Amino acid sequence: MRVNENTALVGKTVVLVPYRQEHVQTYHEWMKDPDLLNLTASMPLTLEQEYDMQRSWHLDEDKLTFIVLARSSLQIGSDALTAEDTLRMKMIGDVNMFFKDEREVECEIMIAEREYRRKGCALEALRLLLRYVTSDMKGSEMSRQSSPHLPIDPKSLLARVGASNEPSIALFRKLGFSTSKYVEVFDEVEMRFAWDPDTSQPKDVDKWMSSWAEEGNEDARELRKLLI
Repeated sequence: MRVNENTALVGKTVVLVPYRQEHVQTYHEWMKDPDLLNLTASMPLTLEQEYDMQRSWHLDEDKLTFIVLARSSLQIGSDALTAEDTLRMKMIGDVNMFFKDEREVECEIMIAEREYRRKGCALEALRLLLRYVTSDMKGSEMSRQSSPHLPIDPKSLLARVGASNEPSIALFRKLGFSTSKYVEVFDEVEMRFAWDPDTSQPKDVDKWMSSWAEEGNEDARELRKLLI
């Protein structure tokens, strides 16, 4: 999706940038890991195929992808972050949105670098992404190109997670997702945002959306556009 091709989302400890050709080599190395292939239900690709995939994702209006970069200790807390700074940051994963239709938008995240797991990077990256796709951006410092998909209705958000992947299930629960069903054939759970399992209806949508900003102590000032 081209809507984010010139946009970086800046958080306290991570920065999200569009998936570009300079990221493909590292991504290709990640996807040689059998565990990552299994967790992401992916097939191994050649490097040439990875470049083709990156170009396809860039143009596909049904996919929104950001690469997750880790801010160094020297960069954390700095308001003077530049596009050049992002080039020196370590790639640690990616975060995606898949637009099925107006009633179903699936989000997923992968922290590929093991030393950055269990450190809050995935939580912050998802908060940044969820705010980006649900905000109308009126009165905000953040901007984006127009897209027929954005902003989305937060009640359409869902995640599909392996039933045994307890860390990911706990992660999405922190963001306001609840299990809506178990899919036996894939041994996975479907989790919907603000879902009330007792009524099978959304509940406390505004409260959970507010928590995306408040709990991470991020604000609109840190969700700004960087021309890269």
